[in-house]
Amino acid sequence: MPKKKKTKLVKKNKKKPLKKKSKKIVKKAKKGKTKVVKEKVKVIGVVTHFFPKVNAAVVKLKKPLSVGETIVLKGSTTQFKQKVESMQIDHVAIQHAKKGDEIGLQVKDRVREHDLLIEP
Repeated sequence: MPKKKKTKLVKKNKKKPLKKKSKKIVKKAKKGKTKVVKEKVKVIGVVTHFFPKVNAAVVKLKKPLSVGETIVLKGSTTQFKQKVESMQIDHVAIQHAKKGDEIGLQVKDRVREHDLLIEP
């Protein structure tokens, strides 16, 4: 009876070299010392939950907030500006909220968790 040959599976794990175009771009960026500067935004709070039926968001505040102030809600798919018309803590309407409070905020459009409340 002839012997069966054992075949070994060899994994090829070669890294693909960068394309020439991408190398040139990297070199130009290093030579020209171009720098990307991000805009500093003043974060007022972060959305922790959203209730779609009543268009209300639960927001953990990092700075004080009052009724009548204008805010911008910004996230990966969200970006709109609105005036604060209604805020609540434990179903009680309030006019001012301090840092660290978790408030219910009436919003005009859908927001998602981790969206930011920022100053315009």
